[in-house]
Amino acid sequence: MTTPGEDAVADRERFSLRNLYLYLVCLITLVISIFAVVNVVRNAVELFYPDPAYYAQVPTKEPTTGAEEQQRLQRALRDSQHRQSVLGLISSGALLLIAGPVYGYHWRRIQAELPSRPASPEESRPSA
Repeated sequence: MTTPGEDAVADRERFSLRNLYLYLVCLITLVISIFAVVNVVRNAVELFYPDPAYYAQVPTKEPTTGAEEQQRLQRALRDSQHRQSVLGLISSGALLLIAGPVYGYHWRRIQAELPSRPASPEESRPSA
């Protein structure tokens, strides 16, 4: 059983400036990781289920038929959407590759610096 003085020292150690920094870094990297995972899912869905092609008819100086121009614009829009989805996947994946280890490192530091506590009150009682 700990005394009130020992509990106060443990609380002060737990809420030191260093530990608050470690917890803050963990919180920020966890939030960043969650947003990156959401973006990975969104970009993967965009990659396999792209938006339908909507565009305005643009007059051109070249003598092309309307169908040829329409197909060219649809292909250009589809290629652009595909490129943006791939770039989004790459950037979100890179964000996860960076934020994950930073989170893991800081979380392990927090766990290593926690004072050891008994698992349950029964374990801390001396046997009679």
